[in-house]
Amino acid sequence: MSTAASPLAATLEGAYPVHVDARLDEPLSRWKWLVKWFLAIPHFVVLAFLWIAFALVTVGAFFAILFTGRYPRGLFDFNVGVLRWTWRVSYYSTSVLGTDRYPPFSLGEEPEYPATLSVEYPERLSHWKPLVKWLLAFPHWIVVAVLAGSPGAIGALTFVAVLILLVTAQYPHNLHTLVLGMVRWVVRVGAYVSLMRDEYPPFRLED
Repeated sequence: MSTAASPLAATLEGAYPVHVDARLDEPLSRWKWLVKWFLAIPHFVVLAFLWIAFALVTVGAFFAILFTGRYPRGLFDFNVGVLRWTWRVSYYSTSVLGTDRYPPFSLGEEPEYPATLSVEYPERLSHWKPLVKWLLAFPHWIVVAVLAGSPGAIGALTFVAVLILLVTAQYPHNLHTLVLGMVRWVVRVGAYVSLMRDEYPPFRLED
């Protein structure tokens, strides 16, 4: 009998190849979170167009994977860049609100920024999984709806954290860790259904 671990078991035991991280960029302004959404409007405009491109690129990648088993590297890097840009803007203005540093207009890695995201490039992908990933991810859709829906746990806990910041001038570290873990879960599912990886996302908050 083979003792090799299944891909799902290996994923659960090790680090998933989608990495989302952030550091709490203290000290934080007590009040700036009230206007960050407004300050980030230029980013929201750009991201609206980038996400249209993201959808089109994913369709192109779908057919490339179906026939070749590969996600074209240029398309992959672009879509990872959109996820990365979105995470930086979200961390600044809507989800977590863990930095006062204005996010750069960039698809690149920007390692000096306190919010980072990366997806390991897969050399080969299953030809048939693009047809069913949206269905296989159904259990995760339920969790994602709870975490990121409207209202969702991510938004509610972020609001609690910044209210505490407003009163005490301290962002609670335990809430930062919890909300960051929830964001990780959502992004991992997003990367999976966007065909970037074949490994099934783990049911956990840790990276």
